[in-house]
Amino acid sequence: MYPNIEAERARKGLTKEQLAAELEVDRKTLRKWLRIGNIPTAKIIQMADFFGCSVDYLLSTSNENKPA
Repeated sequence: MYPNIEAERARKGLTKEQLAAELEVDRKTLRKWLRIGNIPTAKIIQMADFFGCSVDYLLSTSNENKPA
């Protein structure tokens, strides 16, 4: 559902388990968020900070990586 989150995860060489650990959530929780698109705002912000990009970029389907 969020290809840019997956792209950033892959760019950093992280598994889904490692990203879940970084976000301090269970792997199943992260998988559910990515599948149904119901990611808590605080976790989206945390991901944007971690990946060094904007929230808009993470939530979009655009390839344009906008600065945070």
